[in-house]
Amino acid sequence: MKSMLPPSIKNWLTLSGAIIVLTSLFMIVFLFIVTSIMRNQAVYLGLVTYILLPAVMIVGLIFIPVGMLLETRRERREGGRNEPGWPSIDLKEPRYRHAFFIFVIGTGLFVLLSAVGSYEAFHYTESTRFCGTLCHSVMEPEYVAHNNSPHAQIACAACHVGPGANWYVRSKLSGLYQVYATAADVYPRPIPTPIKNLRPARAVCEQCHWPQKFYGQIFQQRTHYLSDKDNTPWRIGLNLKIGPPQEAFGLIEGIHWHINPRVRIDYIATDHGRQKIPWVRYTNLDSREVKIFRDKGQPSANGAIPAGEMRTMDCIDCHNRPSHLYRAPAQFINTAITAGRIPVALPEIKKIAVQFSMRSYSSAVSARTKIRAGITQFYQQNYPGLLANQRALVEKGVTGVLDEFEQNIFPLMKVSWQAYPDNIGHLYFSGCFRCHNGQHMSDKGETIRRDCNLCHDISIQGAPGNGLEVARIGESLAFSHPVDIGDAWQETPCTDCHTGGNP
Repeated sequence: MKSMLPPSIKNWLTLSGAIIVLTSLFMIVFLFIVTSIMRNQAVYLGLVTYILLPAVMIVGLIFIPVGMLLETRRERREGGRNEPGWPSIDLKEPRYRHAFFIFVIGTGLFVLLSAVGSYEAFHYTESTRFCGTLCHSVMEPEYVAHNNSPHAQIACAACHVGPGANWYVRSKLSGLYQVYATAADVYPRPIPTPIKNLRPARAVCEQCHWPQKFYGQIFQQRTHYLSDKDNTPWRIGLNLKIGPPQEAFGLIEGIHWHINPRVRIDYIATDHGRQKIPWVRYTNLDSREVKIFRDKGQPSANGAIPAGEMRTMDCIDCHNRPSHLYRAPAQFINTAITAGRIPVALPEIKKIAVQFSMRSYSSAVSARTKIRAGITQFYQQNYPGLLANQRALVEKGVTGVLDEFEQNIFPLMKVSWQAYPDNIGHLYFSGCFRCHNGQHMSDKGETIRRDCNLCHDISIQGAPGNGLEVARIGESLAFSHPVDIGDAWQETPCTDCHTGGNP
C-alpha cells in the first residue's frame, strides 16, 4: 500500500512524538471531562490537566519535525544527494497534499486547544484552591484563615496580584522561587508578611472599597468572659466613629479621615513590621500646612529624621490582616462561647481553654491530643460529678476549643496571633497606639491625642442584667475595667496586660 505521507515520517523519533501527542491529547480531554463532572476535584488533577500534560504534548510536537528533519538528512547522506535550499512542496502530489492538510488542521486544532487550555490554566493557577492546597503544609494557615474571613469569596490573586499583566508576570516569577523554597525545604516558619512587595491599597482594595462612599458611624457589640468559675460575661458596645455622624459630611472626621484625599499622612517605621513609629508628618494638601510629630521617648525627638522606611499611610497600615487573621486565645474563646460552640455552663471553661490554647505544641496532632486530655483531666479532678453526669457537655466544650484552636494556631508552621500583629484596635497589639499614644508631639507642642472618644464612644458596658450600663443617645460612658485596677488602664497601654492569653 502506497504511503499517504512523506517517507521522512518513518523514523522512531517522529513516531514517538506522534504517540506522545495523541496520548497526551487523549488524557487532557479525558481529565477535562472528569474535572468538569467532579465538583470537588483534587488540586493535583488540575495541575496535571492544565500544566504538566500540555508541556508533555508540546515536547511530542517538537519531536515530530525534528525526527523528520534528521531522517531527511540521513536519506541525503546515504543517497549521495545534495539538494540545496528549502524542500519543494507540490500539492499535486497526494502525499504532500495529505501532509499539508494534516499539518493545517492539526495546527488549528492545537491552537484552539492551547487557547482553551491556557485560559483554564490561567484561572486554575489564580484560584484560591491552587494557592492554598497545592503546598498544603506551607499554606495551610493562610488557606484556613482566608476561608474563615470576610473575604472568603475573593480569590487570593485578586489582592496579592491585582489587575494588570505586569503584576501577573511578577507574581509568577516570584512563584518560581517559592516552588524552589518548598521543594528544598528552605522556607521560613512562619511565612513572613509580604509587607515590602504588596501593591498599594489604592490599586487593589479600592477596586471594591471606594473611600468616597464610606459610611458613617457603626455600632459594634461584643461579650467578654472573665476567668472565674461562672465565666461571668462582660458586655461592651462601641459606637465606632469610622466616619462622621452623617454620611453627607464625607471624610472630614472619623477613623477613615486618615485616607482623606485632601490629607496626606506620612510616617517612618523603624522596624520591619511597622510597629514602632517615632515620626509622623501631616500635610494638608489644600492649605499646604505641614506638621511633624516626633515621639518624645525616641532619639528622633531632637529634630533629626530617624532612619527607616518612610511611607504614605493607606488602608493596609491599619487593616493589615484583612483576610488572614489569627485571633488570640482570649478572642477566639470569647467568640466561641458567645456563639454557643463552647458551653458557658461549663465552670472555668474560659480560663482552662485559654490556658491550654496558650501552650506550645510540636504539631496539630500533639495539640489535639494534649488539649483534649488536659481539659478532660481538669474536670475529672475538680468537677468529677459534672464529668460523670454531663459528659456530653464536656465533650462539646472540648470539641469547640479544638475547632477554634485549629482555625487560629498552626504549630507546624509556628503560626499564631503572636507572629502576625493586628493593627485594628489596641487591645492585644499597639495598633492605634503606635501613633495615638500621647507621646508624639510637634514643635508647637501639639500632640497626637490618646483619647478614647476620638475613635469610639462606649454605649453599653457591664454584666448583663442589673450591672449593665447604657448611655443615652449621643452620649458616652466612662470606661470601667471589668476587674478593678484603679486608674492603671489610663496610664499604661492595654498590651502591657492583655497579651492574648487573658480576658
